Amino acid sequence: MEDLIINFTPTGMIPCKADNPHVPVSVNEIVEEVHEAFELGITMVHLHAREEESEAPTYKKEVYGRILEGLRRHCPELVMGVSLSGRNTSSTEHRSEVLELQPDLGSLTLSSLNFPRQASINAPETIVGLVKKMNRFGVKPELEVFDHGMVNYAKYLIRKSLLKAPFYFNIILGNIAGLQLDFLHLGTAIRDLPQGSRWAAGGIGRAQLGANSLAIAMGGGVRVGLEDNIYFDKAKKKPASNKDLLLRIHELAEIHERKIMKASELGQAGFYNSQYKRNGC
Repeated sequence: MEDLIINFTPTGMIPCKADNPHVPVSVNEIVEEVHEAFELGITMVHLHAREEESEAPTYKKEVYGRILEGLRRHCPELVMGVSLSGRNTSSTEHRSEVLELQPDLGSLTLSSLNFPRQASINAPETIVGLVKKMNRFGVKPELEVFDHGMVNYAKYLIRKSLLKAPFYFNIILGNIAGLQLDFLHLGTAIRDLPQGSRWAAGGIGRAQLGANSLAIAMGGGVRVGLEDNIYFDKAKKKPASNKDLLLRIHELAEIHERKIMKASELGQAGFYNSQYKRNGC
């Protein structure tokens, strides 16, 4: 089995301090949490930025720039991904401006989808526009799959020579309008991935622990953090912290004798930005 990829998702767009006081929202909080996670052991990070006054999600390049600057100073070898989400803006220009900072990865949800109270709109022209800008700035897509059709759309983009290997997929289980926490749902999605793809499974809310456990047992990676789940227990009585969630993953990895993949190993396998001149790697 390949070493375990841990994709750390500390913040997201939805959880706020009122939901869970451990959610990092300021630039300093996000940098400190990711640095602590890196010291504990993660492979990559999936970043969202927030407005510090309101905690609202932001696409603004200047906010992302401060986060990336801090992380590049403290853990330069970490594979750093940024969100290009369509949940709060449909503008391709807004969603893609962070790519000009040359992160390693940019998230690419491969179709439109519904969340319980909100839609994420990803029109074909938007997806293609984001991919083209990623290619221009040396950024690899962090391919996000919520249903089987999204895997097929990734293959369509490969046939059009817009996506090129190596490929990394997040397979997200538990959303009301997508793949569920089910062995066959995950298994068929993995079966259909392009040959040689790296993948990680994440779960929304109560599905997080089960999705992570399946992935570790099946030889994949995990996506884990407060972005997807703010409780440590299924009864929702204990608010989680990012550290608690990561420590549990490390315990599961030890049980399954899965070594944590170093960030430099993933980066040097083609997931570092091809244009950004990083120090210390």
